[in-house]
Amino acid sequence: MAFEPACHILDHITVLDLTRVRSGPTCVRQLADWGANVIKIETPSSEGSDMGGTRDSSDFQNLQRNKRSMVLDLKSDEGRSIFLKMAETADVIVENYRPDVKHRLGIDYETIKAFNRGIVYASISGFGQDGPLSKRPGFDQIAQGMGGLMSITGAPGAGPMRVGIPIADLTAGGFAAQGVLLALIGKQKTGEGQWVQTSLLQAQIAMLDFQATRWLMDSHVPAQAGNNHPTSIPTGVFETSDGFINIAVAGQHIWLRFRDELGDPRLDDADFATPDARSKNRDRLGELIDENFKGDSSANWIKRLNKVGVPSGEINTIDKVFALDQVEHLGIARDMHSTQRGDVQVVGQPIIMSGADPSIRRSPPNKGEHSAEILEEFGYSDAEIKAFADKGVI
Repeated sequence: MAFEPACHILDHITVLDLTRVRSGPTCVRQLADWGANVIKIETPSSEGSDMGGTRDSSDFQNLQRNKRSMVLDLKSDEGRSIFLKMAETADVIVENYRPDVKHRLGIDYETIKAFNRGIVYASISGFGQDGPLSKRPGFDQIAQGMGGLMSITGAPGAGPMRVGIPIADLTAGGFAAQGVLLALIGKQKTGEGQWVQTSLLQAQIAMLDFQATRWLMDSHVPAQAGNNHPTSIPTGVFETSDGFINIAVAGQHIWLRFRDELGDPRLDDADFATPDARSKNRDRLGELIDENFKGDSSANWIKRLNKVGVPSGEINTIDKVFALDQVEHLGIARDMHSTQRGDVQVVGQPIIMSGADPSIRRSPPNKGEHSAEILEEFGYSDAEIKAFADKGVI
């Protein structure tokens, strides 16, 4: 089936997708969902294919939708020539090889730019394209540790703790997609593309945000705070009569609302009167809140607190997340007919636009499913395509 865009916004953009595992496919998924013509280029061998999961896994299905697939042996002269021909008219190339691989293959940015000055070439690596650690293999868990996140996650004294999602991979992919879109906008002014670079390490450090600036500006090394917010107190998890809820008492005005709603005269103590005082007496304050909260149910506390303008909410398991009326209303679970799995749901885009709706027009492709179709679009004859197949180039 010929290219059918998932949305009109990027339907004029052709993307050559050399990515695998997660960070790269996360980037390309953003482009595919918003309508780009994404051609997933896969190696003939199965080496490394297990790192992205099997094609029928829920992970692969969610990551690789709205793409077409072709097999191409980039290590062969003919395979490289085919890729370079495709790159002549492509708008975007995305890769997440180790930094030296694209140069060995002869498909690096400078090579492509020599004949396509408008190419936007996105590279995602573990630690950057150059520098003392650039040749190290990079994975999310490693970036979480090296980027400081594991030192501020988890309960105090419990040792390093990773977060429950591959956050360095996901954010690196998101930043790369942002960079691609910025480069495409810049190209409208200059006519020239750019080499867009990010890494798991850079993305992880960027996501530290205020925790990083506590060191950079204040020379304070943040530590683990468990479920408590490190600076906004009381913000965290508290026990009710039938479970746990989150509250976010940020700022003096919300503190006063919270104190008045609880109606416990002990909270009028000078030890809790200011943000600094509440910080110094965090543990005692937490004990008083727990004591009050255990007198009513989670549902009632959430209702009471939100009514007076104190942010609070339940702590859901994933199944309960998708059972929420608000989540259903937002439509983030999207229907997809999968070639491998039948009718399923995947996670849609978290952006609502007034003039565009990214759909799921195509389930993840079988490996090489569209090789002949794509080569025809780039001007190759049936005889040439058969010859490529006979030689194992495609």
